Amino acid sequence: VDVFQAWCGPCKTVVDLFRKLRNEAGSDLLHFAVAEVDSIDALEKYRGKCEPVFLFYAGGELVAVVRGVNAPLLQKTILEQL
Repeated sequence: VDVFQAWCGPCKTVVDLFRKLRNEAGSDLLHFAVAEVDSIDALEKYRGKCEPVFLFYAGGELVAVVRGVNAPLLQKTILEQL
């Protein structure tokens, strides 16, 4: 989940990376979503920060967090979680 605030928008620079990984992994294993923290109370702790935050869930549980746009780390985290 790409967690963002309305004033800075979702991170568009990693969409291609996620699309590539999803095509490689298969659409049944990897799902990508965006969430605006200003409208979701459960994400309140991520408000007030301009860096993107990527939350990784498996089985409904938070399993990893990556802060900032670090393509190699995002890719590594995704592949490890799959």
